[in-house]
Amino acid sequence: MNLLRRKSITDLQAEAQSDHRLHRALGSLHLTLLGIGAIIGTGIFVLTGTVAAQNAGPAVVLSFVLAGVASVFAALCYSEFASLVPMSGSAYTYGYATLGEFFAWVIGWDLILEYAVGAVTVAIGWSGYVVSFLNGLTLLLQQHGWHITLAIPPQLSAASGLELIQVPGQGWQTVTAEFLDHLRATGVDPTGLPHVTALFNLPAVLIIGIVSTLLIIGIRESARFNNAIVFVKLAVVLLFIVGAAHAVEVSHWKPFIPPNAGVAGHFGWTGVMTGAGIVFFAYIGFDAVSTAAQEAKNPQRDMPIGIIGSLLVCTVLYIVVSAIATGIVPYPALDVPDPIALAADRAGLGWMALVIKAGAIAGLSSVILVMLYGQSRVFWAMSRDGLLPPLVNRVHPRFRTPWVTSLVTGVGVAIFSAIFTVREAGSLCSIGTLLAFVIVSLGILVLRVRHPELPRSFKTPLVWFVAPAGVISALYLMASLPWPTWERLIFWFAIGLVIYFAYGVYNSKLGTGKVAGETGWSRALKVAGFSWLIFGSLASLLWLFRYRQGILPGPLGWVYGVGGLVLSLSLGSLLNLVAQLSDHVHARRP
Repeated sequence: MNLLRRKSITDLQAEAQSDHRLHRALGSLHLTLLGIGAIIGTGIFVLTGTVAAQNAGPAVVLSFVLAGVASVFAALCYSEFASLVPMSGSAYTYGYATLGEFFAWVIGWDLILEYAVGAVTVAIGWSGYVVSFLNGLTLLLQQHGWHITLAIPPQLSAASGLELIQVPGQGWQTVTAEFLDHLRATGVDPTGLPHVTALFNLPAVLIIGIVSTLLIIGIRESARFNNAIVFVKLAVVLLFIVGAAHAVEVSHWKPFIPPNAGVAGHFGWTGVMTGAGIVFFAYIGFDAVSTAAQEAKNPQRDMPIGIIGSLLVCTVLYIVVSAIATGIVPYPALDVPDPIALAADRAGLGWMALVIKAGAIAGLSSVILVMLYGQSRVFWAMSRDGLLPPLVNRVHPRFRTPWVTSLVTGVGVAIFSAIFTVREAGSLCSIGTLLAFVIVSLGILVLRVRHPELPRSFKTPLVWFVAPAGVISALYLMASLPWPTWERLIFWFAIGLVIYFAYGVYNSKLGTGKVAGETGWSRALKVAGFSWLIFGSLASLLWLFRYRQGILPGPLGWVYGVGGLVLSLSLGSLLNLVAQLSDHVHARRP
């Protein structure tokens, strides 16, 4: 089997012209607003606070700058690809055309994680703003004599197992060591305040269900919904900038880069870099634009406009908003799901604070829409190529949308939105995005070498500088992310490899689908052997790593790790050897 078989660029262009199953209804304005709809959201409304409080302090501004620079390099490469290969699938399709099927599977599986976890992250932030908005609305009504309580019970408004504390005048807040220290510094005794443990995040589940239903109904309706919300969101961001700027205290920016706390990634320059890796999640909007290529009216012209235009507008807004937020609220107090709402309250904006919260809720809704949209289109593209079952590729006869993928995506995202914290989800999404940028930046160089003759309506400027810079900057930010994020990514890819070698490699439309002498029994043995080899080896290596780090102490830790690695390699290889011998014997039978 040829793992590096590639799809022809000319075949992809011909397919884009002949495949009319998806409705081409998006122009350059729609695409730009689609990008802004995805970019302006969690980065401003959620991650600004958690990164400032735990990683970079006021230097979260620098984290946004660094992440933005890396995004510009990748955006230029994406623009050339999107105008040249106007097909759904984004980096997955680009990888298939340049690096081969195996790399296409890797990046497609990565994009599924990226968009799904991105939607999880935003849904959690959406929930935080809904809770804050309802609390503020309840307070406003009570001040006017209406004794109505609209608050959501704290047990149903946060990740499963998360500890919450009720602070007078601030509502329920997440318990962290930094936040408890901040309370003590302000003269508040945390032990005397009410505590609860959350069961699951109900508002996050509800918004995923609503947006998934909207995506199934149709792309035109979804785009109109997104356009309206983007204008509201931009107005709210500008309202916050203008209304809250007067409350900035320069003393809150000192020290601009807090000294390192003795742990890599916890303030200092390493904290700024770790923060850049996390807030990089906020820039995946232009990546999502590229998934809409097959639904764009004139992709050769409109895709570069949508990708680059949305990125430039949002980068400026990110920098300004993060500077104002850290100038109003001391950075240790920003570790909340709704930091901009907190800053608006501290700035004394009164009724304007409620308007900003309502705008944030609407804005985050559009981000969820774009994330779920992108994820379902990648699923659809992989199924179209035979790497996933045909069921995934079904298009609704009336709405002309991939309704099965939208439904499956919505259910999965809703489940994880109920139990994850915003930081866990955001870090995992960032590393997936960065890996996609690495592959796209490499792919554009391969395409320039292999097909210099192809007509390009948009060409990446200074490609031999921009593309390598995109690779290096993305890899550097990946290296800055915490190790648990890498562990989750590795196991996600292990699952993907098993699915590819068990199904995709045999059913790919570029392959023959047959192996000489193979039976169902021998294929099952190969899958079992490969699965054991991958998961057993990974588990043993992670055990050894944690043992070396002192996380798993004990005199037998090294023996267990090495023994498990040897056993996994031996048993996995043995099962594959038996399967290949069975194929050989079966093929020789008359």
